[in-house]
Amino acid sequence: MSVPNATHATSRTAAPATTMGQKISAGAIGGVAGGVVFGILMAMMGMLPMIASMVGSTSAGVGFGVHLAISVLLGLGLTIPLGGTLSSYGRGAIVGLLYGGLWWVLGALLIMPLMMGMPAFAINAPALWSLMGHLAYGLVLGLIAVAALNRRN
Repeated sequence: MSVPNATHATSRTAAPATTMGQKISAGAIGGVAGGVVFGILMAMMGMLPMIASMVGSTSAGVGFGVHLAISVLLGLGLTIPLGGTLSSYGRGAIVGLLYGGLWWVLGALLIMPLMMGMPAFAINAPALWSLMGHLAYGLVLGLIAVAALNRRN
């Protein structure tokens, strides 16, 4: 009687685990990429001075810098806890769109209006443009994060 060779039982190998460094890098790179796309839309809508007002400025350049800093932090907020689940571009796109939508509700409809003394959850034309920007941010973040997480050195 022969004994089967255990080394031929499976040809699959486990994918390497995603490291914290990869998650941080993916969040930062994806956050900047998504932030640039969203920032361009914000610049076209003239919204960067409003973002600058969060730090006491009216400069569009300062607003863009503040926006990019927030974009990186939010990118890390996606990839550090969920980086291991971003295993495909389809999943990255879906998770990114959902994450962008979540931050539209939390950031644009709740936190920002409350910081500026405006009514929360006001749905108007600028809010809908903001939704488009947040969805674009999330989509780009999710796709770039997947690419960065799948890159092996």
